[in-house]
Amino acid sequence: MTPSEMRILHADARSVVVDKPAGLLSVPGRGDAKADCVAARVRTAFPDASGPLIVHRLDMDTSGLMILGLDPAAQRFLSAQFERRRVEKVYTALVAGDVQQDQGLIDLPLRPDWPNRPRQIVADNGRASRTRYRVASREIDRTRLRIYPETGRTHQIRVHVADPRGLGHPILGDPLYSQAEQPGCDPVSRLMLHASTLGIRLPGTRRLRTFESQPPF
Repeated sequence: MTPSEMRILHADARSVVVDKPAGLLSVPGRGDAKADCVAARVRTAFPDASGPLIVHRLDMDTSGLMILGLDPAAQRFLSAQFERRRVEKVYTALVAGDVQQDQGLIDLPLRPDWPNRPRQIVADNGRASRTRYRVASREIDRTRLRIYPETGRTHQIRVHVADPRGLGHPILGDPLYSQAEQPGCDPVSRLMLHASTLGIRLPGTRRLRTFESQPPF
């Protein structure tokens, strides 16, 4: 997948909010082929930024809202809100099948699947991980969810909704945690997961702002 243009939704002297396209890394990977990423594009757009810029990350295959600090103090101020779980985060996902419960809480500890990284697995010795969900709509062969992660573990939403001990309904188009094609579902071209809402206090003004992004699916 070739990532499309990255939209800038908000910019001030100390922070920037972007709408990341699916297929774009949050930070650079190894080698020149993986140099293109959100951080690099923001540095190009804001050459006077002193960084470090990254506050949080989205998986490469996930689209949606990210906020970056344009100076070290701004980055620390924003990061502290994520660490203290004071950020409103809402995701939209399309999952395979008909989710019966209208809402629920998935509370399953996660750790890396070391022989098969970057996969994560449910394990008693993993880190505490909690995800709330609510059904937004039901279609013939899939369900649209609003997802509210209470913690921010790697691949948390993807594992929690896919694992039978959680929701048992994998996100459509997930290359790691679902079948290549779900029975009864039309094939999709991307991971159907989007960071739709981000509520956070901005540095400088310390004013709470809520940003919204409509999912492209």
